[in-house]
Amino acid sequence: MKDSVNADYLKKSTKPLPIVVAKGDGIGPEIMDATLRILDAANVTLDADHIEIGEQAYLSGNTSGIPESAWEAIHKKKVILKAPITTPQGSGYKSLNVTIRKSLGLFSNVRPAVSYHPIVESKHPVMDLVVVRENEEDLYAGIEHQQTDEVAQCLKLISRPGSEKICRYAFEYAKKYNRKKVTCLVKDNIMKVTDGLFHSVFKEVAKEYPDIQAESQIIDIATARIANRPEEYDVIVTLNLYGDIVSDVTAEISGSVGLAGSSNIGKDYAMFEAIHGSAPDIAGKGIANPSGLLHGAIQMLQYFGEVEKAALIHNAWLTTMEDGIHTGEIYKEGHSKQKVGTKEFADAVIERLGQVPEQFKKIEVKEGEDFRINIDIKSPAPKEKKLVGVDIFIDSRDRDANKFGDLLTKNSKDILKLKMVTNRGVKVYPNGMDSTFCTDHWRCRFISKNAEIVEGKPDYKTIDYKEVLELMNKLNQDGYDIIKTENLYTFDGKLGFSLGQGE
Repeated sequence: MKDSVNADYLKKSTKPLPIVVAKGDGIGPEIMDATLRILDAANVTLDADHIEIGEQAYLSGNTSGIPESAWEAIHKKKVILKAPITTPQGSGYKSLNVTIRKSLGLFSNVRPAVSYHPIVESKHPVMDLVVVRENEEDLYAGIEHQQTDEVAQCLKLISRPGSEKICRYAFEYAKKYNRKKVTCLVKDNIMKVTDGLFHSVFKEVAKEYPDIQAESQIIDIATARIANRPEEYDVIVTLNLYGDIVSDVTAEISGSVGLAGSSNIGKDYAMFEAIHGSAPDIAGKGIANPSGLLHGAIQMLQYFGEVEKAALIHNAWLTTMEDGIHTGEIYKEGHSKQKVGTKEFADAVIERLGQVPEQFKKIEVKEGEDFRINIDIKSPAPKEKKLVGVDIFIDSRDRDANKFGDLLTKNSKDILKLKMVTNRGVKVYPNGMDSTFCTDHWRCRFISKNAEIVEGKPDYKTIDYKEVLELMNKLNQDGYDIIKTENLYTFDGKLGFSLGQGE
């Protein structure tokens, strides 16, 4: 006989929780109905507005997949419980998730990854980690340009406030959930300015949490280690793209992507969901596993401060899994006892409300325990900013770097000094290598006429922006195709830009 909680507690209702429900596409309506039935059976009272977003909104001509009426409901209720949606194939359709995250300031994406071995087979039976992913910046800013026939670019935007918010959230999460270590994943051995900023902010924030171990790792080798030894990790904090990849890796190696839920947290808004997609190939068959969305709903209850109800439902789910009641994608002879569909799985969880698992660790909370996290960031004093040069990007099919550089030096010498030319980041002038392959995309770095060019000793002196404009006008008159410029600044005397490879 399974242990159970006091029956009177089961009858206790929550206060009305204001949320917006989006049933989504594909299997979305089925798993949402199952999740809502479980919440209702646990006496979770919802003050819910239902919205239509996703595929039908896209096909009706709304390129973001979310109509104005849905935005009105979201701004009113501020919390979204969302099932997966389908983005139609073809160009012109914007990511609904990215739109919601950015529009509502949902800066933190939190994805727990837990092994339920041996019930759900995994090579990592003691795995229990959380990925805290920055949710608004990085390459997902979506600022891309085709600049020449041969070269396109995507801007990677990392801000100090964005970095501080997510790093501070990761440490606060570790503190609230009694976790011991936070690991920062970056690639600042290559991207020294952007990833370097994130890493430096992480180290600053870590000093404020001396009781929590802080470490940093390079993203590529760290991903390999996570896939092989996830038990060595506790809380992981990282940038948007890295977090997107790593959180899918952790979900997969835990045993099943279909079991994982996700929360997207901002200052005033929040969204909770499963991490899997809409699976249109099995839609309407009644066989989808609602566990991922249910875990999202459990995180939603924690967000509202309803930690006892969250634990009640979580323990019922664990007991269901432990009892071998499984949907088809995790059903396995020897571990499973009954293969069920979406509705039957929800019925099994409802039947076990009040029970606690025997094999899995039961979820225990103290009455009134608060897992909500509020983040306040500091505004450092502005740094002294000086213009010391400019990178002018030119479209040219002249593949001879020396010829290109010599002519550019001649045409610019009376205004600013050409320091170097790079092609795809590699220095090709002066003293480049003939073996370097060049495209039609040239970065030309100009500095003060009074600066000295000494190999290995960058010399940058202050210039006036009028000189930049004068140079651009001169090059334009000379027939150069200028495609973009980037001003070069120092901040409190430190370079705010990267050196060219080989500079």
